[in-house]
Amino acid sequence: MAGQVITITSGKGGVGKTTATANIGVALARRGQRVACVDADIGLRNLDVVMGLENRIVYDLVDVVEGNAKLRQALIKDKRLPELHLLPAAQTRLKSAVNEAQMQEVCGELKKEFDFVLVDSPAGIESGFKTSVAPADQVLLVVTPEVSSVRDADRVIGLIEAYEKPTPQLIINRLRPALIRRGDMLDTADVLEILAVELIGIVPEDERIISSTNKGQPVALEDHSESGAAFMRIAQRLMGEQVPFQMFAESPGWLERVSKFLRR
Repeated sequence: MAGQVITITSGKGGVGKTTATANIGVALARRGQRVACVDADIGLRNLDVVMGLENRIVYDLVDVVEGNAKLRQALIKDKRLPELHLLPAAQTRLKSAVNEAQMQEVCGELKKEFDFVLVDSPAGIESGFKTSVAPADQVLLVVTPEVSSVRDADRVIGLIEAYEKPTPQLIINRLRPALIRRGDMLDTADVLEILAVELIGIVPEDERIISSTNKGQPVALEDHSESGAAFMRIAQRLMGEQVPFQMFAESPGWLERVSKFLRR
């Protein structure tokens, strides 16, 4: 049975898309799934650093599509999790170095060997975005509970639907309940009402994310991290498991309002 390609994208940079890709990949691998993470942000690669694999790169995605290396040669196996692999991006090439057909071909080959192929898309709607979405069987959209992030995400949802791809599922990242209670941050129900897409995960703000990223140790490797547990729940939902959403003490009536939007 072939795996599925999941493109992870966002409307703007800096919302945690690459961190989400790495941690979801780790979480799926920890649950026994064969996972390939593909860094499609050509010229600005960061997924290798977040995963702690930057020192092991020999070949990259562009080498594969140009025939300078075989796909197996370019894939890097994570020594901590043998089921997890990385296909890094080229750091000195333009995003136009890989086109939609080539990305579909690479991901099609990966689907034969892996249960999940996670594509880390460039942020926004520039040239590499459509290439990253082209092979997607499913799209995850990462957003923070801020007006600018939600506005940009709304634009991305329209583009994804225009490309005739499945409506994306939403990851709300860096949620800070204290700010929500003060009225300084959008709450989950507000974001869902504006974007009108299905929620697949809520990740709270966590200082460990910064240190884990700098160390190349995704928080999903930990057993006692709140954000790591949130990524694990997202992985479970991607595997088809029914997992309740964790409450983060937002505004009054939060659970009732979220339930209403989920039923839609």
